[in-house]
Amino acid sequence: MAGKGNRPKSSKPKSSSSEASKGVAQPARPAGQSAARARGQMIPEAVANRMARRVAIATGIPTLMGMGVFVGSYLLVSRQIVDIAPGLTLTASGGCFLLGLLGLSYGVLSASWEPQPGSLLGAEQLGLNISRLRQSMAAARQRREG
Repeated sequence: MAGKGNRPKSSKPKSSSSEASKGVAQPARPAGQSAARARGQMIPEAVANRMARRVAIATGIPTLMGMGVFVGSYLLVSRQIVDIAPGLTLTASGGCFLLGLLGLSYGVLSASWEPQPGSLLGAEQLGLNISRLRQSMAAARQRREG
């Protein structure tokens, strides 16, 4: 009965096929640490808080305005104060929601990465952060290609 269930056990730990094909062992990370953090690509907490605050304001206000257009239009039409075309309501609220979508990008790109918080609107940081984003995308493209 030799050979049944008596296979020799390998001393090598099993790894994923991508690691095995490369022949590279991945270093162990502490529990709960992401790959981005391990590479040092983490947004500092103060910057993340600034971004979140700006995004909340830059998207929240236009979004509330968009919902307010629907409510206001409903009240005006249902009480027969003004006859508003549905297309006008849709266009006005859609414009507000689009402004909120742009506010999302503005909120992230206008936050200062410096220890000091920067100005209230962050307009001076916008150009700097867009150029950083472009440089980062170009570097990533070069790594992929070559």
